[in-house]
Amino acid sequence: MFFKGSIVAIVTPYKDGQVDEKSLADLINWQIEEGSSGIVPCGSTGESATLTHDEHARVINLCVEVVAKRVSVIAGSGSNSTAEAIELTKIAAKAGADAALLLSPYYNKPTQEGIYQHYWAVADAVDIPQFIYNVPGRTASEVSPTTMARLSEHPNIAGLKEAGGDLAKTADTMAMCGPDFTILSGDDALTYPMMALGAKGVISVTANVAPNLIAALVSAAESGDMAEARRLHFKTRELSNAMFYETNPIPVKTALSAMGRIKAEFRLPLCAMSQINKEKLQSVLNRMGLV
Repeated sequence: MFFKGSIVAIVTPYKDGQVDEKSLADLINWQIEEGSSGIVPCGSTGESATLTHDEHARVINLCVEVVAKRVSVIAGSGSNSTAEAIELTKIAAKAGADAALLLSPYYNKPTQEGIYQHYWAVADAVDIPQFIYNVPGRTASEVSPTTMARLSEHPNIAGLKEAGGDLAKTADTMAMCGPDFTILSGDDALTYPMMALGAKGVISVTANVAPNLIAALVSAAESGDMAEARRLHFKTRELSNAMFYETNPIPVKTALSAMGRIKAEFRLPLCAMSQINKEKLQSVLNRMGLV
């Protein structure tokens, strides 16, 4: 399966402290109906850090079951422990996910050689396409363009979700990895310029609440209609910014709650959105016609 287009980093809904499987299934079906070309369960937006391993496996299995091969499933399976990342990636493969998404090791701040060996070990251990996730704002570790170029040589490493926020480094990575290597935007605010550089799409937070608009933006850029992609970039810019008024996924789950799709429920240390930011978010949703 080719990985491109508007791929949603889907939230994990909760109800009374448990994963709300019905709401999650409904969200997945809605996403597919609205034009999303892939689903990422158990990513940062899916609150993977506070899922138990059993819940993690169940969410991936449910996602694969509901999707039923209609679009791609790229399951989050990263960890700052290489052994745990291998275990979680095996869970994704066993569930039938089309690929796995592994964030760069966080907190222990490995060297570039350590990052290289980490990803190479997981790719050697599990025979499933794997996407590296570079998000230094969350992890305090960065996958450099040079390291990414080395990793792109492994047959199981399918691509990169780039959320480093540095278009110059993104261009370096693209140049070093070549045009056939799949790079996806990991930042809604940079999807348009990244696709102008050659990215194949986005793993999107904003698509949780406006899947049709993000799918249209990516489709326009894919077809070379950069004027339409630019128009949609500016149309969705305020909404994408609103998704980060507070730590992701607090705003996006709050927005989905306002839209009547899930409960605004979190697990500590994440908590409910502040009233002032909630009111700002509500105003954006109103202007976008989403509520």
